[in-house]
Amino acid sequence: MSGRPETLFPLFATLEGLDGVGPKTAKHFKALGIETPRDVLFHLPHAGVDRRLQGSIRQVELPGVATVEVEIGNHLPPRQRGRPYRIVVRDAEQEFLLVYFHARGEYLQKLLPTGQRRIVSGKVELFDSVAQMVHPDHVLRPEEAAELPPHEPIYPLTAGLTQRMVQRAVQSALERCPDLPEWIDPALKAQMDWPDWKSAIAAVHAPRSAGDLAPTHPARQRLAYDELMAHQLTLALARADRKRSAGVETCGDGRLVGRVMSALPYAPTGAQQRAITEIAADMASPQRMNRLLQGDVGSGKTLVAMAALLTAVEAGGQGVLMAPTEILARQHFEGLAPMAASAGVRMAILTGRDKGRERAAKLADLAGGLIDILVGTHAVFQPDVTFHDLRLAVIDEQHRFGVAQRMALGAKGARAHVLVMTATPIPRSLALAQYGDMDLSLLDEKPPGRQPVVTSLASTERLDEVVAHLSRAVAEGRQAYWVCPLVEESENVTLTAAQSRFEHLRAALGEGVVGLVHGQLPPVEKDAAMAAFVAGKTRVLVATTVIEVGVNVPDATIMVIERAESFGLAQLHQLRGRVGRGSGASTCLLLYDPPLGETAARRLKLMRDTDDGFRIAEEDLAIRGAGDVIGTAQSGLPRFRIADIERQSSLMAMAQSDARKLLADDARLQGRRGQAARTLLWLMEQDKAIRLIRIG
Repeated sequence: MSGRPETLFPLFATLEGLDGVGPKTAKHFKALGIETPRDVLFHLPHAGVDRRLQGSIRQVELPGVATVEVEIGNHLPPRQRGRPYRIVVRDAEQEFLLVYFHARGEYLQKLLPTGQRRIVSGKVELFDSVAQMVHPDHVLRPEEAAELPPHEPIYPLTAGLTQRMVQRAVQSALERCPDLPEWIDPALKAQMDWPDWKSAIAAVHAPRSAGDLAPTHPARQRLAYDELMAHQLTLALARADRKRSAGVETCGDGRLVGRVMSALPYAPTGAQQRAITEIAADMASPQRMNRLLQGDVGSGKTLVAMAALLTAVEAGGQGVLMAPTEILARQHFEGLAPMAASAGVRMAILTGRDKGRERAAKLADLAGGLIDILVGTHAVFQPDVTFHDLRLAVIDEQHRFGVAQRMALGAKGARAHVLVMTATPIPRSLALAQYGDMDLSLLDEKPPGRQPVVTSLASTERLDEVVAHLSRAVAEGRQAYWVCPLVEESENVTLTAAQSRFEHLRAALGEGVVGLVHGQLPPVEKDAAMAAFVAGKTRVLVATTVIEVGVNVPDATIMVIERAESFGLAQLHQLRGRVGRGSGASTCLLLYDPPLGETAARRLKLMRDTDDGFRIAEEDLAIRGAGDVIGTAQSGLPRFRIADIERQSSLMAMAQSDARKLLADDARLQGRRGQAARTLLWLMEQDKAIRLIRIG
């Protein structure tokens, strides 16, 4: 595929060719991320102003925008410096004032000559019961009335740019708009009643009413769909590219998996069995598996991962399981150890802590095939780590591994199958945006024997009651987490909220009963505090959110979250998932500082009413927006210019199936629609996809 298609050249020229854009203005545009005419077209208005001509300002609810024809009366220049310049005008029914600050008298005499008629448009307010229009937005001669759009688009601005400048640049960019071939499936376009691309671009910049600015408007929907389609096409091309890269056919005979299953105290859920079957089928095929295993807290992902790792071992290969932190890697190692023992396979752990001879010995065993399953942190990425025959990499994601690391791992076992696990239920639209290049296995049932966690809300005013209740629970032999938000109490005191809560609880419950873990602690002390809690030496663990990821203490049945209103839904759900892992009934207490804001109250009530992670995630998306739900910075979630994932989530699923279907019918994008799709990829600057087509 050669370079960018010629039809798109005008859209990728410099900004300075546009009407009214010089070097200085171009710099201001750049602050908004606008560097080409194409970017200008994708800079959509976010509001509109009704500029329809009215008979009098009396027809407008004040304060409000009015557009009226007036006769200009006397000019009243200011008597002293710093006072406004006023001009008396009269519309069909009423007299009012035009007011200018720091104005030049002779300029205003020319613009608004006494005795003549002009159309003025701007915001009218009452000031000391006199109607005033301060600095009108528009002043036109009656014969120029047609120049004013009935509904003027309002654009997001930055310092140095005015509405007028942006509007001129947009008009100028619209004049260069080429007719582009249609890349949307004709049946879909007809069903949705979408305009073609050029009409859609023109329509979004000329809204005729407030409804035209809504994400549901056909022109806006169509442009959002284009953006999502380009993104999903890129992911689908990456997926096809990976499917072309051969994997190693890894067929297990089921003997090791069978041993583990028969040693389980209960039968796996239907969802677990389905996932295990899907993964085994992928591994047995000659193409590389790239699958996402998504399950809520406590849905039993570990068993599914172990079955996949054992399948690799049954076939004569090795497996690796990677976790984002050392604590988690150790925990996986301890959790898998009994299963590895019942299957009779050799498992080892490798973290940044392994040094010298001990590390060298592990590496030699790994390269020699004496280790079947390796558990580790990103230390397994280091160049000196080599496998004898790596067949499967399981990545416990927690959003900390980006696509780049997934690729780096692939390079270790150039043809290893990849299974990514995430415990964060992500709404479908976001899962498609972030993991659209992967196949999905979903664990949507809770394993038997897991007790539901009872969640309740209490105000911090009842703190003493809570501590008294906790003291009784500890006396009965129960264990509790007490989570504090990350707040520095004040600038000069380095004492964290967790530290002061720890001291308060230690005084109330006694020495040796309470432990403390927070981010500032040296790793050795952190691990020691965790170990003491896991061993049951300490009964209460005061912690900042460092415990949200994966810690497993079956005896811990109480979770207190202080200032719960300052946490996001997903985080609260993750934290709550730390209890209810044993057979005892568990409780989660959300402590809040009254009064609660509306959004915070909605969040906490939802936590009290449901423990369905997927429902919580959908709600979280509605409350906070996409970037926040998965922390855009490290999520690899694309930034969309037009598409609004929260409000247009259904478009994402359509785009994915359309993109995959298009590639299934025309893998090299050579057909008519395929060529149009290439134009779309260039238009949306999907360079990655374009490189993949070239390779293909």
